[in-house]
Amino acid sequence: MRAPTASLEPEAAASHRTTNGTWQAHLLLAGALLAQTPAVLANDFPTLARIEYVEECQRAHPGPPFEMRSKCSCALDHIAGQVRYDEFDTLKTASDAMSIGGERGGALRDNPSIRPWIAKLKELQSQAAKACFLEPLK
Repeated sequence: MRAPTASLEPEAAASHRTTNGTWQAHLLLAGALLAQTPAVLANDFPTLARIEYVEECQRAHPGPPFEMRSKCSCALDHIAGQVRYDEFDTLKTASDAMSIGGERGGALRDNPSIRPWIAKLKELQSQAAKACFLEPLK
């Protein structure tokens, strides 16, 4: 006669296979989530920043509201795929600062260190305009 533990061996083996399979499934899921992390990080733009960009874009590109809203949203999605929000915010702030009048604005306009940021933003916007069928800004 067999010992009682001998009859439990197939159940223990099945339990081990299930645990091992579950562990592998968890590892696969974790890998899939980590693979998507760059895309998630690339789209870290806050909702308000997205709305402001799309509204500004629509003012700069007059046309049918639904079409331009779609194209401008596409443009921001394209930019968000290229840079993180904190970098975009820096680039946009430097660009917006160029329109400040008077001496304060002159100090910024005369500062050569912000020119590469403005050039980078213009390049990102140009690429986005091409990708989303927006007329280039003049």
